[in-house]
Amino acid sequence: MSTATPTKAYEAKSFPTEGYDGLSPKQIEEHLKLYNGYVNNTNAISAKITELVAADQVNTPEYNELKRRFGFEYSGMRLHEYYFGNMTPGGTTNPLENSKTYTKLVEDFGSFGNWEKDFKGTGMMRGIGWAILYQDPHTGRLQNFWVSDHENGHPAGFTPILVMDVWEHAFTVDYAPTAKKSYVDAFFNNIDWAAVEARLA
Repeated sequence: MSTATPTKAYEAKSFPTEGYDGLSPKQIEEHLKLYNGYVNNTNAISAKITELVAADQVNTPEYNELKRRFGFEYSGMRLHEYYFGNMTPGGTTNPLENSKTYTKLVEDFGSFGNWEKDFKGTGMMRGIGWAILYQDPHTGRLQNFWVSDHENGHPAGFTPILVMDVWEHAFTVDYAPTAKKSYVDAFFNNIDWAAVEARLA
């Protein structure tokens, strides 16, 4: 029997909790607790999988279920890091007309307004999930996608450029479940466009 090699633990990142336009400190704090749960679960499952592999316990029911769950927890961790990473309290100015973000959005959607309507429309779809602006690494094209569970619906190999969490936990401390539009508008008020720009290829 081989010996398990300890897995390197993932560390939770720190994000501001105050000063957001339309999102209370309580809302952000509760959301960050959930994010920290994803980090902890990712570490726990990763360590357990390592132990099972070392014990030659692959293709067992426990191993199979942990492998399935790992994608959910890991992607939940990473998507929250993208989400909080493309927000800043009070937001920054919409992309300037000479920025590569603005230029690319106009090129791929016809206008900034067209992109914004499509992105918000994606986020307003019924159900829980994520609205994500992705860049195709092969063509450079920007496209908005709906992702349901954290690990389902991602276009293979695409780069997340702007990530908006539209699971109810992202807004129901501040808004009723039926008031998703108010949350989406608040999210837009807090976008860090410099972070978005930095993610573009």
